Amino acid sequence: MNPLIKQLKKYGNLAPEIEAELHGKIKILKKHKGDFLLKKGQIISNLFVIEIGLVRSFYQTAQREINLWFGFENTILGSVIPLYFNQPSIENIQFLEDTILYYISQDDLESFYKSSQEMNTIRRKIAEEYCAILEERSFTLQTQTADQRYHWFLKNQPEALQRISLGHISSYLGISQETLSRVRKK
Repeated sequence: MNPLIKQLKKYGNLAPEIEAELHGKIKILKKHKGDFLLKKGQIISNLFVIEIGLVRSFYQTAQREINLWFGFENTILGSVIPLYFNQPSIENIQFLEDTILYYISQDDLESFYKSSQEMNTIRRKIAEEYCAILEERSFTLQTQTADQRYHWFLKNQPEALQRISLGHISSYLGISQETLSRVRKK
């Protein structure tokens, strides 16, 4: 089954005719480690799902990169500002591994949202889940110790240590690499 359709179905039912129409609109993208899906200032308004691979989202400041999230297999992703508001991105999305993605354009999604109550429900449920993830991440960064953040990360993304550099992980957790090393030794 198409990975994007499979993920959409986790949020609600799709009538066979809607599923068939989706198949005709979904495209495949293959990228190499180090390539970018999106750079700050670009507008790419597609909804993606990762079949194979790994991506990271980050902000670039004059002093450093700040990792926001990581996307693994079966992750639905897209940059929110370009996707929903058709404005330039404030984040970068980069491939950490060779990656295969399936995607659909925002224009095609909007057509489905207008014609299908099922797709509208799926969109709402994806947005609700995204809001919950953001709230939990904000809470974790603002209220928990480095040790608590690290254990939260391991619980939520256990495969990350084998696939993501410690520098990226420490940035994501909002701690220095030295602090991460001390936490990991405990």
